[in-house]
Amino acid sequence: MRVIVHEYHSVAQWRWKIEGRDETTEEDDEDEVCGICRVAYDGCCPDCNHPGDDCPLICGKCTHVFHMHCIEKWINTASSNRQCPMDRRTWVPAGSTETADP
Repeated sequence: MRVIVHEYHSVAQWRWKIEGRDETTEEDDEDEVCGICRVAYDGCCPDCNHPGDDCPLICGKCTHVFHMHCIEKWINTASSNRQCPMDRRTWVPAGSTETADP
């Protein structure tokens, strides 16, 4: 049998590699969104036009993940008390040498 391909359309998808996320299984969409803006991690925050390196994700020591611009805005508000919006522990970026509240 001989097959001749005249044209094809390729499709690709990219995802952020997030600590603790299993790449082989589909997780609930609720767990795949920024807790502040409620936009998918693979999308971009409301301040950005395109997802990617200009709108990276930031993971905290508390394991919560947000778009960088969203958590920066949140931390800079007076009502945040520099706490994670999900669990109210002191916000400390993962990989930082600072320590978080117990």
